[in-house]
Amino acid sequence: MTSHETRGERVAGRREWIGLAVLSLPTLLISLDLTVLHLAVPKLSADLEPSSSQLLWIVDIYGFLIAGFLLVMGTLGDRIGRRRLLLTGAAAFGLASVLAALSSSPGMLIATRAVLGLAGATLMPSTMSLIRNMFHEPRQRTVAISVWMSSFMVGAGAGPLVGGALLEHFCWGSVFLLGVPVMALLLVAGPFLLPEFRDPAAGRIDILSALLSLGTVLSVVFGIKQTAEHGPGLVPVLAVLAGLLLGAVFVRRQRTLAEPFLDLRLFRSRGFTVSLSTVALSVFAMGGVMFFVGQYLQMVLGMSPFTAGLYSLPGVVAGMVGILAAPALVQRIPAAYLMGGGLAVAALGVALLAGITPESGKGLAVTALVVLHLGFGPMMALGTDMIIAGAPPERAGAASAISETGTEMGMALGIAVLGSLGTAVYRGRVGELLPEGLPSAAADTAGDTIGGAAGAAAELPASLGAAVMDAAGQAFVTGLRTTAVVSAVVVTVLAVVTTVMLRGVRPGEGAGHGAEPEVPDRHDPTSTGPATAAGAAPHADPAPEPA
Repeated sequence: MTSHETRGERVAGRREWIGLAVLSLPTLLISLDLTVLHLAVPKLSADLEPSSSQLLWIVDIYGFLIAGFLLVMGTLGDRIGRRRLLLTGAAAFGLASVLAALSSSPGMLIATRAVLGLAGATLMPSTMSLIRNMFHEPRQRTVAISVWMSSFMVGAGAGPLVGGALLEHFCWGSVFLLGVPVMALLLVAGPFLLPEFRDPAAGRIDILSALLSLGTVLSVVFGIKQTAEHGPGLVPVLAVLAGLLLGAVFVRRQRTLAEPFLDLRLFRSRGFTVSLSTVALSVFAMGGVMFFVGQYLQMVLGMSPFTAGLYSLPGVVAGMVGILAAPALVQRIPAAYLMGGGLAVAALGVALLAGITPESGKGLAVTALVVLHLGFGPMMALGTDMIIAGAPPERAGAASAISETGTEMGMALGIAVLGSLGTAVYRGRVGELLPEGLPSAAADTAGDTIGGAAGAAAELPASLGAAVMDAAGQAFVTGLRTTAVVSAVVVTVLAVVTTVMLRGVRPGEGAGHGAEPEVPDRHDPTSTGPATAAGAAPHADPAPEPA
């Protein structure tokens, strides 16, 4: 028996590690699905002929519903069983993927994308919470979460490459069929490799709390997205205010319920709360910068989406190195210093982006992406580990959902706030640089966004169009550099605060808080024995491994 086993921390065996590989597949697919559709828009538009409003809903409804239903699905998994919810969501995701690929109208595609979003909301918290319950030993859990996060990065990096390759040879619907074999494998292997866990003390789901949670997230995300796409206005402001009001009512209700929908005691754990804030704010800064880097590679340097994806791969690989190195490094460096140091490296990468010019080319951009992702990797791996370990096992689903919701909110807010800042700088600068004699309609279009400038330039004589794109490129880079400076400051401050606030905090701090212990399903043949409220299993022989 190992030292970990004598302390009641059961070491994961072959079954758990194979199960982790299965859990990583839907995570990879979800991140891939978030990016791959953008490449299919031209073919999709030519085939289905959606209106501008319908096209917006086709693109946005998936991520919108994922963000809105994460908390609901995470809490539901704690009550009905995480494996059951995961497999139900996998079946729905696979079926919706087929229907999306066969869509014959914009309305049908919007509906199937909505179902994909609902199903996706079951997958993310279920996979993360199952990892929390399958890997009790801290070192193994950190490694498992690092592998899980790497699969998310692989999906994000592979999106442009896989999507571009499919669209060169097949119709636009092919990008949706990627989900079918992945979900089929999960449905076949899941019952044999994944244990069932639930909260045995959970009562009924409070419907009003679920509606308040849903209204809060959907309203805020809608307002943020509208601001990012169309700029500040009355409708998005009212949406955000309505969401905040619903959120206040939601929190007040949770404090008065005997069996709350969301246990606010999770936030008593310093590791949980600080790590959640660190991850959300880091994604805020990173999301705002990456929003401009992708456009820089394509609009300023003239790369195709596929080529831009290729040049983004070194950054993805660096991020994976940082994530996978975290479990080994944290054995030698305290988590607070490792996370803070990683953020300092990431700040350097963002600062490199502040030196980009239209003439600097792809070398500086690729170098900045490598440094940025390398620094963010350890912070994301250890931050997520602390969020999950900071919650008791019976609340793992809710904690996972909170983590994913924070990430979604941070990304949306980063694109909205920093995207609006960069766009405002672009609009203020481009008017000074556009060539004289430009038709007013073309000047207005080019003065709005760099995408509009590209469209206007295509309709002008070659020399005049080139002058427009040169002016737009210089103005866009000014906006990118401004955004990078602000992001670098945010990440630098975050590095200092994280180091100070997490000093002395270890994963699992505050996880117990007196809750009833969670037990696996006694009728589940893959269950590995009861777990205590702190996540440790009693002394017992490991479950038999498959032959």
